[in-house]
Amino acid sequence: MTTGHNAAMRFGFWLDTSNSFEHMQHVCRLAEAAGWDGIWAPDHFMPPPEGYPMKTGYPDDDPELDSVNEAWVLMAALAATVPRVRLGHLVLGNTYRHPAVTAKMAATIDRISGGRFVLGLGAAWQENEHRRYGIRYGTAGERADRLEEACEIITGMFANKRTDFAGRYYRLDGAPLAPKPVGHLPLMIGGAGERRTIPTTARFADEWNTWGGPEKLIQKMAVLDRACEAIGRDPAAVQRSAALLVGLRDVPATPAERAQGLARAHPLLVGTAAQITETLAEYDAAGVDEIIIPDFNWTAEETPDRLHRIATEVIPNFC
Repeated sequence: MTTGHNAAMRFGFWLDTSNSFEHMQHVCRLAEAAGWDGIWAPDHFMPPPEGYPMKTGYPDDDPELDSVNEAWVLMAALAATVPRVRLGHLVLGNTYRHPAVTAKMAATIDRISGGRFVLGLGAAWQENEHRRYGIRYGTAGERADRLEEACEIITGMFANKRTDFAGRYYRLDGAPLAPKPVGHLPLMIGGAGERRTIPTTARFADEWNTWGGPEKLIQKMAVLDRACEAIGRDPAAVQRSAALLVGLRDVPATPAERAQGLARAHPLLVGTAAQITETLAEYDAAGVDEIIIPDFNWTAEETPDRLHRIATEVIPNFC
């Protein structure tokens, strides 16, 4: 059983952080004014390898790497200067910072934003970044263990005056967190792993995000539902979001083009506004609470127009 929802589906804008701060602030303000619901930023220190859908993808040995702005500092600046919308990282790499420090930073940004921050967290995946920066990568199992411990620490620090913790990877001795977030600060977990990530999501998270077409989302959400039910948690307590690229154009896409786009590991919805709306309606019917659209396949010059067109031609169909 896939959990349905009653509220209008939200739309978030996911920044390419290789652009200048002036550009990012400008397009975020445009998105906010146009009616988008959220602003999201990836957490990286250097470009990913080729194959990831960002303009910054280069071979790891390429000396001419694009710039990448640091995500926490960027988010603090946006929290102070972009009103109304929810703000978060999609998602933080847990290996990059001690979770107690992450909790402290999240509470501070939440207060800067007036309670609009969502703490997005994942196990981390970009091996070349760890290697270049001297950060321990570890096995997939180790990273999953660390993420689980981090979630327990962060939720404990949000809830308690002081937190003790003795795990395999982290230890806390009466760690305080003050000031607290403005209210309940949502924890989002990103990832689709059925053996570890989704059960950790069921245990700790308020929200969950992954890439995928409608059929994949339905299958993964059913896994999440079962994981919640196995621990006695209402599956509806975890909101679900899907990340996907949008190639909005005036010429209709063929059925083959649309099918090929959805079949990608990082789905691309291609076609007219009506065609994009038709496909997004499948996500809405499946119970997806938020669609998060990156600008990774748009140029900086195209982004303002794309944000405006999606806001005026697509989003109103889901209000």
